[in-house]
Amino acid sequence: MTTAIEFGLDTFGDVTRGTDGAMAAHAQVIRDVVEEAVLADQLGLDFIGLGEHHRGDFAISAPEVALAAIAARTTKIRLGSAVTVLSSDDPIRVFQRFSTLDAVSNGRAEVILGRGSFTESFPLFGFDLKDYEALFEEKLDLFVSLLPQQPLTWQGNLRPPLRDQLVYPPVEHGRLKAWIGVGGSPESVVRAAHYELPLMLAIIGGDPKRFTPYVELYHRAIKQFGRETKPIGVHSPGYVADTDEQAREELWPDYKTMRDRIGRERGWPPMGRDEFVQEADHGSLYVGSPETVAQKIAATIKALGLSRFQLKYSAGPLPHAKLMRSIELYGRVVVPRVRELLAATA
Repeated sequence: MTTAIEFGLDTFGDVTRGTDGAMAAHAQVIRDVVEEAVLADQLGLDFIGLGEHHRGDFAISAPEVALAAIAARTTKIRLGSAVTVLSSDDPIRVFQRFSTLDAVSNGRAEVILGRGSFTESFPLFGFDLKDYEALFEEKLDLFVSLLPQQPLTWQGNLRPPLRDQLVYPPVEHGRLKAWIGVGGSPESVVRAAHYELPLMLAIIGGDPKRFTPYVELYHRAIKQFGRETKPIGVHSPGYVADTDEQAREELWPDYKTMRDRIGRERGWPPMGRDEFVQEADHGSLYVGSPETVAQKIAATIKALGLSRFQLKYSAGPLPHAKLMRSIELYGRVVVPRVRELLAATA
């Protein structure tokens, strides 16, 4: 059981404060993300995921380009999106970009496909939000049809059909690893099972065990469709420091800044310290000392039967130097400790 567990990191390239206290330029944030990924590779972590956003508070709008830069500076860590907003992209172009990334990284590319929790990409690329569901369903069907890399004849409702079409470059060995990212939609869980794709659960609030019904639904659907069971992963936010008190005090103001900025757009009240503490103590915020974070990750892995855990380590303007220290503690201390805890209960 323990040898199969993978540990990764995710970031959206949150725009951070520089050493002078001013907000860093987007270009500097992207360069910093590359350095964070290089450190993750040196620490032996399994995966780095870059999220796609099209707004001022996040620097990464083209994850595959940044991942290609990371590929050139790393040797083992797997490289993926977190997530690719397939609904407002072209499935063939997504496949081509990730098959190219797979080539330059010698087979380390993955893609996590999702509908996205932000909607800026829809008007930006000329899509109507009323087609939100239909776009994802049809584009996912086309993308999955590309994975066998055989001449493709396909027809949908939202684009012209394809006839005996090959897509280049092909993946050199096997097929491109693709996940479906799910934030709480049972329909997306069933889609993942139908297409025989791994499931990545984005759990960003509340007790992670509340996602147990989604895991059970996935396994039931896999069985009913006669598919082969695939990995299940979790993406959740967190921050590691030397002590619990230090981690909470360092994360709290910047986490609140990020949460309140998004909350203003969505009609949420400002985040209070009590809510933050509740998430840290009982929810899906993995913040604290290495031992505290390790205990919490191990409990989630056991409760949900996970094959991978991805820590979303960036949070609002939290500075790059603090992110690097958190990554170091996660890789050097937290992950080995989680493996020990899982081995003790295997």
